[in-house]
Amino acid sequence: MADSAISEPVGPLVLIVDDHADTREMCATWLAVWGFQPAEAADGSEALSQALALAPACILMDLSLPGLDGREGTRQLRADPRTRAVPVIAVSGHSVAGVDVEADRGLFAAAVTKPWMPETLSGAIRAAIDHA
Repeated sequence: MADSAISEPVGPLVLIVDDHADTREMCATWLAVWGFQPAEAADGSEALSQALALAPACILMDLSLPGLDGREGTRQLRADPRTRAVPVIAVSGHSVAGVDVEADRGLFAAAVTKPWMPETLSGAIRAAIDHA
C-alpha cells in the first residue's frame, strides 16, 4: 500500500517576516503548496538572525513590525555581505504606492499589498528568486 503522507516541500526556502502569527501561518501554507520551504520570523531582529542561520532564497518582509521595522531590517540585511544578495519582497497592508519604491530602489526586489492574491505573491517570489 502506498504511503499517503504529504511530502515535505523541497524547493527554495522563503523566510516570512510578520508580527501576526495567523498571517505567517497562512503564508507558510501557501508557500508549501507552491513547493517552497517556509520559515518564519515574528519581528525584524528575528528576521536578521534567521536570515543568517537559514540562508533563505527570498524574504517576505512586512514593513510594519514592532521594534526593528521592515525597512530598517532590510537595510541591515543589505549592509551584511552574507545577506546582501537575498531578494526581499516588501509586504504591506498599505498601498504599495506608500512603500515609496522610488526612494527604496535597490532595497526591495518587489512590493506586494496585503491582503495579497496567491498568484500575485507567488509570481513576485518566483521573479525575485529568478533574478537574484
